[in-house]
Amino acid sequence: MTHVLECQGLRKTFDDLVAVDGVGFHIAEGETYGLLGPNGAGKTTTISMVVGLLERDAGEVTLDGEPLTSSTTEVRRGIGLVPQDIAIYPDLTAAENLAFFARLYDMPRKESQCRIAEVLETTGLVDRADDRVSKFSGGMKRRLNIGIGLLHTPRLLLLDEPTVGVDPQSRNAILESVERLSGAGMAVLYTTHYMEEAERLCDRVGIIDHGQLMAEGTRAELVRMVGQRDRVRLTISGAVEPATRALTALEGIDEAGARDGGIDMLVDNASSRLAGILAAVADAGVTVSGVDVDEPDLESVFLHFTGRALRD
Repeated sequence: MTHVLECQGLRKTFDDLVAVDGVGFHIAEGETYGLLGPNGAGKTTTISMVVGLLERDAGEVTLDGEPLTSSTTEVRRGIGLVPQDIAIYPDLTAAENLAFFARLYDMPRKESQCRIAEVLETTGLVDRADDRVSKFSGGMKRRLNIGIGLLHTPRLLLLDEPTVGVDPQSRNAILESVERLSGAGMAVLYTTHYMEEAERLCDRVGIIDHGQLMAEGTRAELVRMVGQRDRVRLTISGAVEPATRALTALEGIDEAGARDGGIDMLVDNASSRLAGILAAVADAGVTVSGVDVDEPDLESVFLHFTGRALRD
């Protein structure tokens, strides 16, 4: 795959504090890459260096193979930034805010009118286009903030915790918008400390803490790194012991044992082994009336790498 964004060895210090220490990752076209980490982990500092708002102490960033620094204005035009802090004008309407930023991007008037209409549709703000932003809810302001980042059709969209402090409906609307963008081929860098958002949106996730990238990969790859396995429970009728013996003889199954009228086990990649599991218990003379599979999630991986203590 072609890498839209590539970062290598990013480092940033503030006096004695090492905020980012050797972070590197890449994002392909149509891919959503998540930076998942607790507050103060270095997510915003990393994004600020990527977009050129902060000078790097060390490291390299390229966009479509072109070096990106704070002075490479033309290359930076390929980036859309949606910061944590809402950056819109409350006394203007939604359409006026978009028109203002279109002028900053030096977009031709006809093009900007088309893009404003498309962005209002994408963010679900068509009916509120002519309302002052001061009357908007927090979620609507967040959606408009995203729309401004999308206005010039960037190659790469950077979203820095875009759902913080919004209501559930607006949050879902934001997540649906991000899903559509990556589906349309846009590369997306998404920072969050919400595990469920990373699970839903991200093709790959980098877990960042204390300024370092602790682990990186798809959900399945990250789970394998920490040895997490799927938990499978069979609800059965029949003799349990022959069935448990048959199951423990299968490759990829550990700790199969009887419990409360069923069999519980730990399984490597249960979805690929389920047919063999059911065949083995059937051969042992057991009837299965129910199957429950509990797959490990990013939360267990996140806690493994970052610890369980709540930090500010």
